[in-house]
Amino acid sequence: MIDPEAINRLKEIVGKDRCYDSPEQLACYCYDAYFEEAMPDLVLFPCTRDEVSGILKICSAHKIPVTARGAGTSVCGASIPARGGVVLCFSKMNRILEINTKDRYVIVEPGVVNADLQKALAPFGFFYPPDPGSMAVSTIGGNVAQNAGGPRCLKYGVTVDYILGMEVVLASGKVVRFGSRNVKDVTGYRLSSLFCGSEGTLGMVTSVILKVLPLPESVSTLLVTFDDLDNTAKAVADIIGAGILPVALELMDRTTIRTIEAKAHIGLPVDAEGTLLIEVDGAKEACEKEIKKITEKLGANGAVSIEIAKTDEERDKLWQARRSAYGVFAKLSPSLYTEDIVVPASKIPEMTRMIVDIADKYKLIVGVMAHAGDGNIHPMIPADKTDKEEWGRVKKAFDEIMAAAASLNGTLSGEHGIGLAKAEYLPLVMSEDAIAFMGVIKKAVDPDGILNPGKFV
Repeated sequence: MIDPEAINRLKEIVGKDRCYDSPEQLACYCYDAYFEEAMPDLVLFPCTRDEVSGILKICSAHKIPVTARGAGTSVCGASIPARGGVVLCFSKMNRILEINTKDRYVIVEPGVVNADLQKALAPFGFFYPPDPGSMAVSTIGGNVAQNAGGPRCLKYGVTVDYILGMEVVLASGKVVRFGSRNVKDVTGYRLSSLFCGSEGTLGMVTSVILKVLPLPESVSTLLVTFDDLDNTAKAVADIIGAGILPVALELMDRTTIRTIEAKAHIGLPVDAEGTLLIEVDGAKEACEKEIKKITEKLGANGAVSIEIAKTDEERDKLWQARRSAYGVFAKLSPSLYTEDIVVPASKIPEMTRMIVDIADKYKLIVGVMAHAGDGNIHPMIPADKTDKEEWGRVKKAFDEIMAAAASLNGTLSGEHGIGLAKAEYLPLVMSEDAIAFMGVIKKAVDPDGILNPGKFV
């Protein structure tokens, strides 16, 4: 329980309208897109950096746990208040503070929705490359906390590759700024890289400077079908191995395609054992050459059909289908266990087979979806968590999937983060010394452990 005096002081900072404390209100902030829950004692909605600083000063003095939250789209439980305390929701800090295309940067607050930033940049002929599947609702602060990726990250990289600087409030309430507005800056430690992906365990981001890029001249999207999932995965490895770098190279298996089509009804090839959604961009001539090279590799690996989207509407429909996969699978059962293991691109065929075999072993339905070009695979298993026997099989399956990824020189996460979901698996891919070193850093900036406690560090 939080000291009543501390609660009154916190309420004074944000006012009555931006403080939730009733059971009904708190229940809405006890979960995210993961399947665990923990009830906070208080939810606060700051509007300024100074309010965030004041809140953290009080919480630090009273050793009150604080968990940052954006749109609640985390699928690893990163924004669940595992130890109760205060949820600091940044949805009202949603201003785009500056757009500077001459110097190729924007400055935004953490509550800015990713898709809204894209829309704001489009009239200037620029875009922000990281495009997580939840971009229509997920916020930049959450993207920074999880080091979010998305389909475009094969060519363009993930969130950390676009952070030039940020403003952060530490556990003590102290405000620190690092980085700059410059595209090139190697002055001192790159602290933005440390905070990006830290899941709110080191500090609260109150603004971030992001690099932006000019929109490409031409974009082409291909939908490719295969009658064999192995061939689908081998085509990915061959394309990447030949030095071809599309914007996106997305793999979906038959289960995923059928599930999406049953809901979306947009004409996806439900008889295909595997599909690839491939996108290239750049100058028109360069795109045409790249498509020709990709087509040769697809044909050599037994592609059954290759279709190119003829209009922007067709292209948007294909991507809408791809981005809807998680939501569609979530409707199949009361719970959905999904992960984002990563393996070297050359190991995609082997890892895909292992996932299917493991699911079959435990008599589970699995959908295999992947940002396949960079080895980032998302196995999705719908199940019922209240059925202890079934959920036990799901847990055993993912234990084996994680171990399999590690055995192929892979890792636990490419974009979803660790949170509550994967902390137990850290020893599979990190040494004891590396894990301990993360603890040293955590202790240095958050000595009382009040920031997002109960998570991976």
